[in-house]
Amino acid sequence: MVRSYLTGRPFLIERDDLRPMQEMVNRLIQEGDFNFIHADQLTMVQFALRAASAFADKQPKVIFDAHNAVWSIVERMQENARWFLKPVLGIEARRVKRYEGELLKTVDHVLAVTDVDRAGLEKALEFAGVSRDDRVAPITIVPIAVDTQQLQPIRRKMGSKNIVTLGTLHYPPNADGIRWFFNEVFPLVRQRVPDATLTIIGKNPPKDFLELTAGNPETIKVTGYVPDLIPYLQESALMVVPVRAGGGMRVRILEAFAYGMPVVTTTIGLEGIHATLGKDVIVADSAVDFADSVSNLLENVSQQSELAVHGRKLAENKYDWQVVLDAMRPVYE
Repeated sequence: MVRSYLTGRPFLIERDDLRPMQEMVNRLIQEGDFNFIHADQLTMVQFALRAASAFADKQPKVIFDAHNAVWSIVERMQENARWFLKPVLGIEARRVKRYEGELLKTVDHVLAVTDVDRAGLEKALEFAGVSRDDRVAPITIVPIAVDTQQLQPIRRKMGSKNIVTLGTLHYPPNADGIRWFFNEVFPLVRQRVPDATLTIIGKNPPKDFLELTAGNPETIKVTGYVPDLIPYLQESALMVVPVRAGGGMRVRILEAFAYGMPVVTTTIGLEGIHATLGKDVIVADSAVDFADSVSNLLENVSQQSELAVHGRKLAENKYDWQVVLDAMRPVYE
């Protein structure tokens, strides 16, 4: 954090700027014969650019796989943060926005997962003061993909009233959304469906998650990391993806579709996924509407089955990796 304030670079970039990583990338470029350095996500691009500059004679091109416009994620986190964190996140959002805009002048190509994120990156360009005369990397949309051959539809337990949710829980937007669900939404669901239960799956659950399950061991289960999701999905009626901040595409929604798992999410959660509301997925944003949607689905087994079938078809037809990744071929060619 101190380095970030001294350099003006985002905290996220300073945090992940590790010398051993840079040395490894440099060594690979020096010893190998690479045409491209594919930098996955924002904090990795710094290593690619330095290596490309250090070995300019080899002329490796840098492809920035942005996934999303990270500044918009930080900005959304600011909206939902406690008052004392809002100024800090506001500064970080502006730094990330400027940094992302400047990156588009230095890399050779950019990949984003949605039109929303491409628009966010273009806004970052404007924020960084890039003129029309500056060279700017082209942006190609390549949606997140899943392997529908590997992820086969599961057989869910008949009559289950369990709700499952999952995510990397040390990632603030994931923890924030799930925290909102169990604090504001789940109690409303329990009023209408008293035997409803909740399973939260994910690595590094925060302390308040563990305290929650300790106080409600029969109702809420926090598993931590699990090596195999399928047994937990099979025991559940539906999955909730309660996202209030974030960007890009939620791969866990696409995986749920592939597994034939009914999904309730938010408008932000569904960003970038071209699904038909009410047919492929249920979307609700307020606590009351989200609770009503979950309760209705828990009580309607036939609707669960319809969502499962249509979600699976959507994954096969639009988001299977063999369909999606053809968009990357022209980038490399």
